[in-house]
Amino acid sequence: MMSSRMSLAGILLLLAAITVHSCAGSQEEEWIQLFNGKDLSGWTVKITGYEVGENFGNTFRVEDGYLTVSYDQYENFAGRFGHIFYTEEFSHYRLRVEYRFIGEQVPGGPGWGVRNNGIMIHGQTPESMGLDQQFPVSVEVQLLGGDGTNPRPTANVCSPGTHIVMDGELVTQHCNDSDSETYHGDQWVTVEVEVHGNSVIRHIVEGDTVLTYSEPQLDEEDDNAKKLLQAGKPIMVSGGTISLQAESHPTQFRKIELLPLEG
Repeated sequence: MMSSRMSLAGILLLLAAITVHSCAGSQEEEWIQLFNGKDLSGWTVKITGYEVGENFGNTFRVEDGYLTVSYDQYENFAGRFGHIFYTEEFSHYRLRVEYRFIGEQVPGGPGWGVRNNGIMIHGQTPESMGLDQQFPVSVEVQLLGGDGTNPRPTANVCSPGTHIVMDGELVTQHCNDSDSETYHGDQWVTVEVEVHGNSVIRHIVEGDTVLTYSEPQLDEEDDNAKKLLQAGKPIMVSGGTISLQAESHPTQFRKIELLPLEG
């Protein structure tokens, strides 16, 4: 009788393990690969001073299977901030990005642009941006690399044309630091963004939650946000585009994937 009971317990444990593995596997199958590793299919470029779709200097390209931000065809940055937008919009999701900084900043780039890039979420469409608009109205998951010595957290939050709420208070300061470690050199870093519409948003670096906020909303004093409000956009932002930046420092992305979440 004892042997029979142990055998039954073993079978139940095995079935439980198989069930957990199966559920995890099915969840992995739901991830959408936003970047195919071959070309920029599904993405649209907008660079300051240029029409939508004009990829000046081949700034955004695919090299060795990586989505690469490059300035080898620039003589000077000249304020040409760029963004590459995924064509579909999202509201509730988990976004996973692997990135690294490479090379040197292009001449003429701003001092704060060294080893600086970003993931823009809840953004406006590239078609709705002005020709000379530098940044889409959005919430930025700011990506920063260390200088080899000083602390410099990544996955901070910045807010071009928007505000957020942290600890129950409206935050109007443009950029706010996370609690992440500093990542020096050209190492790959994994950042995830868990987005629940107009509710909670979390920044996660290498598996650790480093920043939490909520209620992203349009800044009624910002000129670009005013245009969206005049066009009928609600002040509370529940979804929008996802884009990657070109802020003057070469950057590579090797994974960009999204898991839709229940609304």
